[in-house]
Amino acid sequence: MHSILSLRQYNHDLLVHSHSHAQLVFGLNGSLDFEVDGRGARVERQSLAVVPPEARHACGSPGGSLCLVVDVPDHDWLRHTLGRHFDAGQRLLERPGALHLNPAQSQLVSWIAASPLTDEVIAGQSVGLLLASLAAPGIPVEGNSALPLAAVDAHIDQHAARPLQVADLARLCGLSVARFHARFLVETGETPMDYVRTRRLHLGRQLLLESRLAVGEVATRVGYSSQSAFTAALSREFGVTPRVLRRNRE
Repeated sequence: MHSILSLRQYNHDLLVHSHSHAQLVFGLNGSLDFEVDGRGARVERQSLAVVPPEARHACGSPGGSLCLVVDVPDHDWLRHTLGRHFDAGQRLLERPGALHLNPAQSQLVSWIAASPLTDEVIAGQSVGLLLASLAAPGIPVEGNSALPLAAVDAHIDQHAARPLQVADLARLCGLSVARFHARFLVETGETPMDYVRTRRLHLGRQLLLESRLAVGEVATRVGYSSQSAFTAALSREFGVTPRVLRRNRE
């Protein structure tokens, strides 16, 4: 196998084959008709097909479809990656058929599909997190502790005026950038940088309402290089300009 992850387009041509490794096929767009060991399934967004090793399977998509495909490496890789979830993961990969994703899993699949799939670190850690989520639903991959969002919020507030990188927040949580990004998306439903942007704008809105600072100074304090960029972002987020926001408080 050349890569653990790949994006694949399917069409009306019927594909029939088998392979020595397990495979997971996640729907992104369109509908893919799938049959594994005589069991029919339809792979669409928020669903997937499980193809066990050596299982003969057929698939085709008359209307066209795009899928994220995970070609699972050997048992040693699976054991090393899943740790205490290895047995559950192995059972998952031995059962052919279709599964449905919960909203958090679906968001994770979407994020992975938009990531650089050829990056071995991002691909390996993303697949590990996704497999653990599927094999042991409801059990956090990193033990029983959630991300320290209060500490993340405090860090963003303290350093809002300077450029913030995902790596800064990942170090705060003791995680790699890829693992932090994936876990953050699952736990909050937002990417880290979208979260930073939203928190900066809420902080800016608070400063506009509670202080007499000039709009340009508020923009600088929450990390915007210009007053016009801050005004545009605030308007998109809250539907109001700084001037109107301050006028309405009176």
